[in-house]
Amino acid sequence: MISTNTSLAVKAAVEAGKEILNIYRSGDFEIEIKGDNSPLTKADKAAHKIITTFLEQSRIPVLSEEGKSIPYETRKNWGQLWIVDPIDGTKEFIKRNGEFTVNIALIENQVPVLGVIFAPVLGDLYFSETGIGAFKSNIDLNNFDLQDVLSSASSLPIKQEDRPFTIVASRSHLSEETKAYVEEMKKKHGDINMISKGSSLKLCMLAEGEADCYPRFAPTMEWDTAAGQAICESAGFKVIDWKTKESLKYNRENLLNNWFLVH
Repeated sequence: MISTNTSLAVKAAVEAGKEILNIYRSGDFEIEIKGDNSPLTKADKAAHKIITTFLEQSRIPVLSEEGKSIPYETRKNWGQLWIVDPIDGTKEFIKRNGEFTVNIALIENQVPVLGVIFAPVLGDLYFSETGIGAFKSNIDLNNFDLQDVLSSASSLPIKQEDRPFTIVASRSHLSEETKAYVEEMKKKHGDINMISKGSSLKLCMLAEGEADCYPRFAPTMEWDTAAGQAICESAGFKVIDWKTKESLKYNRENLLNNWFLVH
């Protein structure tokens, strides 16, 4: 039986997804460029507002990409916090290729214990809770019923047919180091399948069992990975910090992740 917090995060992600889709279909994105040179749209802001309104009910603090900057001196004493990316893959949203997600994770003592990822265009919802498992459900936004979604969800990973060793990589951030890693895997596994995908859908592919590893040797932030890590770990995968050789930790002073490998 999933917790109240998981139900709350699922509802928040789905309601945000509805509003994101409305803006996506309207084509009126109101694109701005943030200080780090990344894009921000009207949909990012609207989704942030919806998600935080839901999550405030839990009385657990929220760290969101589109929220106000919260000093580490304030955050460091939080035993629990939500980490949110209202739209992961804003560049994909702007390109209108459908490969963007809503990411919500609950962190306890720097460990992601609950994850929700919703891909509004695809209708795919992924969610997990430590000790219960990881799940996928496809939903109809016009007839969303939380209990139906939870009861009809498939446990992850889903058994896949025989396939070549599969590596998933970023569509927008394919570094030279990633290309070198792929070449190493070719030497080890022979024929491999290489798939490019936007946003945290890469992590979802691993959780589903559609890919074997995801090397990320390029910058990411905590809100890019927290929900996906929770889901992958509940599905039996590891998300390893390339520098420390341990699981990625969260609510750090520097919110920029080290390189990591999911396998």
